[in-house]
Amino acid sequence: MDSGGSGLRAVVGELGRPVSAPVASGEPVRTGARGIDAGHFMEQLVPMVRTLADEAGGVEWGTAVIGATGLASLGEELRDELPGALAREFGVRTVALVADAVTAYVGALGARPGAVVAAGTGLIAVGTDLTGWRRADGWGHLLGDCGGGAWIGRAGLEAALRAHDGRDGGSGPLLACAEKQFGPMPELPGKLYPRPDRPAVLASFAPRVAQCAPDDPVAAGILRAAARHMAESAAAVCPTAGEPQVALTGGLFRMGDPLLVPVHEELAKRLPHARPVAAAGDPLDGAVRIARDLAAGALTLPVDGVMVHVVSGAGRGDHF
Repeated sequence: MDSGGSGLRAVVGELGRPVSAPVASGEPVRTGARGIDAGHFMEQLVPMVRTLADEAGGVEWGTAVIGATGLASLGEELRDELPGALAREFGVRTVALVADAVTAYVGALGARPGAVVAAGTGLIAVGTDLTGWRRADGWGHLLGDCGGGAWIGRAGLEAALRAHDGRDGGSGPLLACAEKQFGPMPELPGKLYPRPDRPAVLASFAPRVAQCAPDDPVAAGILRAAARHMAESAAAVCPTAGEPQVALTGGLFRMGDPLLVPVHEELAKRLPHARPVAAAGDPLDGAVRIARDLAAGALTLPVDGVMVHVVSGAGRGDHF
C-alpha cells in the first residue's frame, strides 16, 4: 500500500507471481492529534483489500507493507494500532510500516547503497549504506521542502509579484502566467492564504516556471536554485564510501530538461563519487519489493522502528 497526498493505492500478490492491478481511494488519510488517523486509514483500506481479495480467491494474507507520507513524524497512531487492526480484519501476520521516502528509495534503487531525491509538492532526500537510514528535508512547505514543487511555485509567484510592483527581481513572463492562472495579482493573497491545500496550489504554478525558464533568466534562476537545494539534500544523506547510486523520483521531474539539466549538473558537483541512475519504479513498486522480501524472509534493509517499523506474528505466508 502507498498512502500519500492523493489517497491510498493498494495491490496484492503471491510470491513468484505478478501483483494485481492497483486500486485507489482518491482520498488522503486524515491527520489527527496523534498523527495519521489509523481509523480513517482502515475505513478506506478494508473495502479496497476485500475487492482485491475477491479477485484473488480465498487466501490468507501473510504480510502487509504500508508506505505512508509523514510516517516518521506523524506515525505514532499507525504504529500503535494498524498491525492489530490488520491482524483482526485480514489475519495478517507480519506488518511493515514504512516512510514513503523509504518506499520511494526502494522503488528507485532496490536494496543498494545510495541516495534518492523524492520530489513532488514537497521534497525529501533519503539515503542508506544498508546499516541505517539518513533523511534530509521533508519538513513541509513552511519550514523546508526546499526545491520541491511548492517551493518553486512560491518563488515563481514572488517573482511575478515583484514584477507587478516594479521591484528588482521580477519576471514579466511569470507575471503574465500568474495572471492567466490566478487572475489579478492584488487578489492572489485572498485566493491563496485561506486555502487548506496551499502547498498544492503553490506547486500548481511550478510547471509555469519551467515553461518560462528557457527564455526567462529569472525563471531559470529559480530552477537552478531548486537544483542546488536538491543536491544539498542528496549530499547530506548519500554514503561517502564506495560508488553509491543516486536517483530522482517523483512527479516534479516530469517538468523535464528545464529542471533535470541543472539538477544533474549540481549533483555532479556535490556527489562526484556517486553514480546517477534512472529510478526503476515508484513508491508502490518499493512497497511491493519490501513485501516480497518480508514474505520470503529475505529483507536486508535497515529496520529502525521509525523509517522502517516491522511487527511480526506467528509465521509467514506466501500472500502479501
